Amino acid sequence: MTDAKLKPPIETRPRCCPCGGNTVPLGSSFTRRDFLKGAGLTALGTVAAGSLAWPVVSSRAAAAPAIAYRPAPLKVKPILAYDTPQRRPQTSWRSWGGIETEAQAREEVGRIQGELAAIVERAEFPLDVRPVSAIRRAADVAAARDIADADILLVYAAGGWLDIFDALAKTGKDRIFFCRHKSGPVYLWYEIISPRYLRRHTDALAVEGVDEDDVVIDSQDELLWRLRALAGLRNTLGTRILAVGGPDAWAQPAGVVPKLVVDTWKFDIVTVSYDDLGRLIKEARADAAAVRRARSRADAYLRQPGTTLETERSFVDNALLLDEVFRGLLEEAGCRALTINGCMGTIMPLAETSACLTLSTLNDAGYLAFCESDFVVIPSGVLLSNISGRPVFLNDPTYPHDGIITLAHCTAPRRMDGRKAEPARILTHFESDYGAAPKVEMPKGRLLTNIVPDFASKRWLGLLGEIEEAPFLPICRSQIDVRYKCDDRTLAKRMPGFHWMTGYGDFTKELPYALKRVGIAWDFLG
Repeated sequence: MTDAKLKPPIETRPRCCPCGGNTVPLGSSFTRRDFLKGAGLTALGTVAAGSLAWPVVSSRAAAAPAIAYRPAPLKVKPILAYDTPQRRPQTSWRSWGGIETEAQAREEVGRIQGELAAIVERAEFPLDVRPVSAIRRAADVAAARDIADADILLVYAAGGWLDIFDALAKTGKDRIFFCRHKSGPVYLWYEIISPRYLRRHTDALAVEGVDEDDVVIDSQDELLWRLRALAGLRNTLGTRILAVGGPDAWAQPAGVVPKLVVDTWKFDIVTVSYDDLGRLIKEARADAAAVRRARSRADAYLRQPGTTLETERSFVDNALLLDEVFRGLLEEAGCRALTINGCMGTIMPLAETSACLTLSTLNDAGYLAFCESDFVVIPSGVLLSNISGRPVFLNDPTYPHDGIITLAHCTAPRRMDGRKAEPARILTHFESDYGAAPKVEMPKGRLLTNIVPDFASKRWLGLLGEIEEAPFLPICRSQIDVRYKCDDRTLAKRMPGFHWMTGYGDFTKELPYALKRVGIAWDFLG
């Protein structure tokens, strides 16, 4: 499937996407230091494997939790901005708003605390909500506790003036402004937050770091999805990811896209060479106890309801042994995420299976495991998973027509909703007709969020879709026909990059809210 016009200077193996000449050579010992030298980056971590022995890696795998995802909580600092006006004769002495006294402010603090406690209970992601600070003037900001280490300032804009907001802006923290209309005593800034603050008495947005999307009126649901977006972003920035065979990008010059990822998302890319991986796999295969564990785990996997084996059983055993190797490396490196370069040819002689099923089982366990080392699309998968709290599906798109596009790959997770394993046929990897790969039977009617990142890390296209069918075409094994509502030609013209990222559910509000903070535009087609 390699484009004949792109003649790679090194020996290559087939890949499920035509990737040009950026394939890692068989047996390469390409290290992270080599990559960093070529990309001009500063090293953020260390090579994970190095001189590690299999007993160390195996012990790390044994200690790995069933669900590996341990998100850091979003630290929220609530601030009540208010005023206590004093009556003066024969003149306007108070602004709009239902909070005028210290007693009313104390009552409002209690109301805020109760609402936030309810949000913490509802949220499917961890929140660390600090005590409410009540502030009447800018000078009070410096004395407020917990601002310095907060991720987000949640400003309840009952009263007060612009100097308070400007002092909060100087902290450099993200801010959300909450105003009441009917959910409690009406707030002053329900009236004037747009003309006075956002537009500063002009007709256009005139403040930095805040826009119209950062204002919430009354709704706890509207507040919750914004917090979900920021929590996902918080856990995506600085992601440490293990790149087996080194980082890459589909059909792009070596090093360019990984450097963009480091610059934009602050990823720490830790490389493991195939020489190191091959040695560890060889030692694992010689470990009788590890082989028994892999067979036992394969037994349990194949006993799952709706699972059909249609390839050699040994390929499944070997895939679960490779799973243990990867889990140990991930735990040793302190990573949740992993990607494999040269996954269609280089790894097969080492593991005596394909990596497809292994990546699927890792995703189902709460890790983030991606094939092809394509850092064009990997950040979108990390962000979508961190926002949704679910596994995601990296896939190859086709050409849109008649309101349908087919998405396919051989590495789909089975627990796409984060809980239940979908039925799956365990087949060979399609292009090689070798190894073990799941055909996950995703159900008709399931709502999907689709992300299509561009090569330049400037624009991500977003598309809501619904599963029309899970066919069985002679293509990558996990495949879905997705129905969408936009015009076919519009989608065809606006599709950037190549690989797509897909997840269950609608997260098309959270994604742009997070992306604006890293300078990536959201091109939503509905």
